[in-house]
Amino acid sequence: MADKKRNREIGNLGETIACDFLKNKGFSILERNYWRKWGELDIVARETSGKVHFIEVKTVSHETKADLDREVTRATWRPEEQVHQFKLHQIHKAVETWLAEHNYQDDWQIDVIAVRVVPHEKHGVVKYIENITV
Repeated sequence: MADKKRNREIGNLGETIACDFLKNKGFSILERNYWRKWGELDIVARETSGKVHFIEVKTVSHETKADLDREVTRATWRPEEQVHQFKLHQIHKAVETWLAEHNYQDDWQIDVIAVRVVPHEKHGVVKYIENITV
């Protein structure tokens, strides 16, 4: 159970970092953790043009900043690689539900934010991948 709790804490930290990143880019956060039994949307945000972004956040933690830097430099496992076909299918179902519930018919897209954190050093790196599907 401790691992699940830790993973949830790291995930929440990543989502908070992602929200701060988006706010700094001028986005408004509409919702966080929009959940239906067939899928979840980590963040729903609106950019200044009005376009809505459905953002999947993937977070991985490292023990030290040196560990994080080494992983990034070597281009080893990346958190965004966990957004696979099944996950995209779940996201699409949740997006369709959100659009219907909000009677939203304007522009939208699905993005991924990959966050690498070193929690006890209060250090993180954000990679924003826009419009992952058409």
